[in-house]
Amino acid sequence: MAAPIFETIPGRMPPAKLGLILFIVAEIMFFSGLISSFMVFRFNPVQWPPPGQPRLPLEVTSVNTFILLLSGFTMHRAFQALKASQEALFRNLLTVTAVLGSVFLLVQGFEWLRLLHFGLTLHASIFGGFFYCLVGTHALHVTGGLVALLWVLNRAWKGAYDSKRALGVELCRMYWFFVVGLWPLLFLLVYL
Repeated sequence: MAAPIFETIPGRMPPAKLGLILFIVAEIMFFSGLISSFMVFRFNPVQWPPPGQPRLPLEVTSVNTFILLLSGFTMHRAFQALKASQEALFRNLLTVTAVLGSVFLLVQGFEWLRLLHFGLTLHASIFGGFFYCLVGTHALHVTGGLVALLWVLNRAWKGAYDSKRALGVELCRMYWFFVVGLWPLLFLLVYL
């Protein structure tokens, strides 16, 4: 008798996990293209950023970077707690991860509003276009990760996961690590 489509066959990777890995590889290629285009302008002999552009909020974004990196740590600890059958700790750490991810997006949105007020728009210059394209695309991915995280969190509070049933959490964790791990590279390239 064949195994149900969503059942994990011992010794084999679940199809959902393979699908997510392929999706993340495609996203890495997508971001590689964006970053490569940015680097052509960033490292050419002309001054970058061009004169007259507002200063990017380095201090606030540095703290915000720490917040996002901390969310990756809390996600990791949440998964460890689930695997150790510490369901209450798992749910609490997952909640902290969602809060940290939300704070990251809110702070970033607030900073964008300030930059728009100071004249850095998508159409103001090639610098503005690249800034909003790279950072905005990442923010869109963090938003998608946060939606998935909130869905997993909702199911976690309903008792859907335990040490043996953790695939949804593992998939969410993989994607969250992708968006968290990508940000330091973008921060270094765009803000410094």
